[in-house]
Amino acid sequence: MDNVVPFRNVAARVEVTEACGEWFVRVTEDDQELTRAFELESFALSYADGQRIRLGLHTITRI
Repeated sequence: MDNVVPFRNVAARVEVTEACGEWFVRVTEDDQELTRAFELESFALSYADGQRIRLGLHTITRI
């Protein structure tokens, strides 16, 4: 198949968003993406900060 494009490597990132009263943290690294849901914003931000440190990132993106 000549028109197949390989999956590109995506830069590691941590994103936090709120929807319908729940907080979601999406962690992207290598070719994987993981989304976790939290009832409390403080728990979501704490988890996101831990992932940011683990990945060696400087920022968390709020969407």
